[in-house]
Amino acid sequence: MRRLRFGAVVREAGSGKAWAEKARRLEGAGFDVLLVPDHLVGPRFAPIAALTAAACATTRLRVGTLVFANDFRHPAVLAKEAATLDLLSDGRLEVGIGTGWLAGDYAAAGLTLEPPNVRVERLREAIAVLKGLWGEGAFSFEGRHYRISGLDQRPKPARRPPLVVGAGGARMLRLAAEEADVVNIGMRVKPDGSGPDPGDGGRQAFLDKLALVRESAGERRPEVGASVVQVGERKTEEAWSATDSSALDGTPQVLLGTQHDIADQIRHWRDEHDVSYFVVHHERDLAAFEPVVEDLAT
Repeated sequence: MRRLRFGAVVREAGSGKAWAEKARRLEGAGFDVLLVPDHLVGPRFAPIAALTAAACATTRLRVGTLVFANDFRHPAVLAKEAATLDLLSDGRLEVGIGTGWLAGDYAAAGLTLEPPNVRVERLREAIAVLKGLWGEGAFSFEGRHYRISGLDQRPKPARRPPLVVGAGGARMLRLAAEEADVVNIGMRVKPDGSGPDPGDGGRQAFLDKLALVRESAGERRPEVGASVVQVGERKTEEAWSATDSSALDGTPQVLLGTQHDIADQIRHWRDEHDVSYFVVHHERDLAAFEPVVEDLAT
């Protein structure tokens, strides 16, 4: 039985001091990981600088992304940045990565949003490059999207950072199961990048994704996590983009009720389905979730 782990997505703060205080608050409450997203539009910090500051402000807290958009950076550049941050944080980095998907990011920056199959194929190659460049010695790779010729990057990370892949669709779930240390299960997004697919919610859909991950992983046993978009009581605003949280009822993405109720739901998903990593997606829910973390983290 896996140990429960807890993360929180934090997007920005008014100053360096306020950012450091947010990181220390999470560490003090028993959270395992501070996570930042990676989008070009909207009010949010850039990942590498924000994670470096959070790591400097804490001693135990791990830092990571949910998730790097692969299309925004060449994997050799990301490998170098990640290795440096992992070394400077004494091995506390978790590298979350996905294809990139939000159409608004691509349109605003003049980037081309390729079809899903192209982005998934490119991500698979990028993961191979990351793993190769974090290993010892020179690394070469010849793929459709990336070519690496005898590159021996320094520094190496303190240890290979765990790879977290966010996945909702079948192609991404298979890739995550085959390559990631942690699979973060979310909703499938529309191919045009306009938002999550409203037909992809509900308990059975989540259980089907779990089954696909287990089948695709074979003898591997990656950690499985979920982004929690509603905690405590139903919020009137939309939970994630254009998707009402009620579409996710019965899954670990919506944890409603008292502190005791939520703790019971978390134990259920860990004990019965091996979902052991829970990430609060909105800062508005931290106050309701912190007592649960303080209880279960011990």
